[in-house]
Amino acid sequence: MLKNTFCHIPGIGAKTERRMWDEGVLSWNEALKGVPFALKRAHSLEARVEESLIQLERGNPAYFSNLLSPRDQCRILDEFRSSIAYLDIETNGYAGPYGYITAITVYDGSAIRCYIKGRNLEEFKRDIRDYKVVVTYNGRCFDIPFIEAHLGMSFRSFAHIDLRFVLKDLGVRGGLKGLERHFGIDRGGLTGLDGYSAVLLWNEFRRNRNEKALDTLLAYNIQDVVNLEPLAVLSYNLKLRGTPFENTHRLPMPGPTPKHPFKADADVVDMVLSAQSNGMRAAAP
Repeated sequence: MLKNTFCHIPGIGAKTERRMWDEGVLSWNEALKGVPFALKRAHSLEARVEESLIQLERGNPAYFSNLLSPRDQCRILDEFRSSIAYLDIETNGYAGPYGYITAITVYDGSAIRCYIKGRNLEEFKRDIRDYKVVVTYNGRCFDIPFIEAHLGMSFRSFAHIDLRFVLKDLGVRGGLKGLERHFGIDRGGLTGLDGYSAVLLWNEFRRNRNEKALDTLLAYNIQDVVNLEPLAVLSYNLKLRGTPFENTHRLPMPGPTPKHPFKADADVVDMVLSAQSNGMRAAAP
């Protein structure tokens, strides 16, 4: 849908873009032929469209990401799908100087990469440069600032699709696990685990060198990440509703994900869920 987008051009908002579509100006190429109504800043429209074509040809999604509002970032999804890294982090549960990243998973639609504190975490800074777009859920507020602060890197050159803001614009709110349930996205044997579970799993690994706890943590992190792809496609397709492109631009749902390199241990999952349950009961008045 990117080549049908005009709301990244200064002076063109959602209403003007809609009017352009209604008047038959459905793409950048058609806009170069002229707009059949008076348009503020019309003198710059042609130059902006030509620049958009140049930036698309150069494969520069950050150009569009910097101009689009967070709710419309998913419009770059189709054109740059081969350059996307779905990304999620786990931490030790603390912020500030006491906080640190325990694991990062990156998924590009075919391969899964995992990065673990004390093993290969620093390699993330090199490997993420293989991509141009990052897709997260609430990464604008959490994952990306946390990575930048704790790994000493910048994501300024990346385009960023934060699905939280896309889905909020669609009227769908809540945490990632709730959204997965809402859309019928399966978590397999990891159902019930959450961010606090990930902290407990890391603590179990760190204190007792329990490799099964680490494997379970990584399996949980991987599930969060691979589920971002179908969530992104669903969001993209939902955003097409009510546009002239609803029946022509829909993306097919992704196929099965590759075999996960780590497997959750059922006994460890039960242990963590029991610890969480007991902790909640102890905290209840």
